[in-house]
Amino acid sequence: MLRCGLTYDLRQDYLAMGFDAEATAEFDSPRTIDGLEETLTDLGFAVERVGHVKALAARLVAGDRWDFVFNICEGVAGLGREAQVPCLLEAYDIPYVFSDPLTNTLTLDKAMAKKVLLHDGVPTAAFALLTDAKDAASVTLPFPVFAKPVAEGSGKGVGPASLAKTPADLEAVTAALIAQFNQPVIVETYLPGREFTVGIVGEGASARALGVMEVLADDKVTEGGYGYDNKQNWEGQIGYELVDDAEAREAAAVAVAGWRSLRCRDGGRADIKSDASGKPHFIEVNPLAGLHPDYSDLVFLANFAGLTYRDLIGEITAAFLARHPALAARHKAP
Repeated sequence: MLRCGLTYDLRQDYLAMGFDAEATAEFDSPRTIDGLEETLTDLGFAVERVGHVKALAARLVAGDRWDFVFNICEGVAGLGREAQVPCLLEAYDIPYVFSDPLTNTLTLDKAMAKKVLLHDGVPTAAFALLTDAKDAASVTLPFPVFAKPVAEGSGKGVGPASLAKTPADLEAVTAALIAQFNQPVIVETYLPGREFTVGIVGEGASARALGVMEVLADDKVTEGGYGYDNKQNWEGQIGYELVDDAEAREAAAVAVAGWRSLRCRDGGRADIKSDASGKPHFIEVNPLAGLHPDYSDLVFLANFAGLTYRDLIGEITAAFLARHPALAARHKAP
């Protein structure tokens, strides 16, 4: 039986350390860790909980090893925070599920990721990067524009002010975001069309969309975007629907093209938004998508597509094992 280490950031641990709710928004609940352990065990792996990056480092120095690691660590600080666990595991030659350090760092920096997407011809909104609020006056994009921190997830920094309708609005929100997050602000041409999230498994030529889910918002949702407050308090505000019309299929194609361009692997989720003419554009990708069994977007999508939680984790681990035939040969599925 393959031994599987499980690395994760438990939200309650960081709250106890003094981190606030928004700073810990991407971290996991005990329900997620329990669900993953139970499911991976059911799939025939011997699971051992490891915890966050510092716990992993201590275990590795002490001599502990696993056949592979199922890694969902988001990290705490810096642009390389999602790459910290993969880097450590590569230093010790331990295979791991999900994307590598380069992809995790690249996709966290939305501006750098968009440069790669544009090079590869993947449609994405025109953008500017602001390191100072006074630079807002030099933005040549047509208003309204959409502003958010360049390297955050879970909708952090996205609120009503993100939709800037004038240069003065943009200067104000840029100043606020830089003060709060201490990082540049990415400003994009606002896309007013439908919003989708696309679940993806596999890598390269084998990558495929699990399905396309449309985000259906009512008038209580953040103007212009699916923001932090909405993601934390989605019940009664956000609706989801599996869609398969022509625009949704084009959104899936854009998502998979972007996934391949950024060299993501195993499983995750891409956000797509259409312009006024209904043309889908790549917004961003989450190569470490949430896996809460009850309310993560990727899990919702899989359920709508007819996949159980076990099916989804099975698809992800199958994609990982396809990269490691020696491990696949040793694995005996139940």
